[in-house]
Amino acid sequence: MPRKKSSRRKYGPKAQRKVHKAMHERKKGTLKSGRSHKKVKSRQQAIAIGLSEARKSGAKVPKRRSK
Repeated sequence: MPRKKSSRRKYGPKAQRKVHKAMHERKKGTLKSGRSHKKVKSRQQAIAIGLSEARKSGAKVPKRRSK
């Protein structure tokens, strides 16, 4: 009989706050990318920046996907 996968959260509340903050900054137009310091317009890029900040601060976030 196959085991049922436990349903627990992938992302912690601290990570959610970081992503929420990054999305809010993107909407205001104040979110800048890391190296080039250009304005971020992409929704996906804003999420990636939020998750990256969450990882640096030690929040519960899954590891990056391998390329």
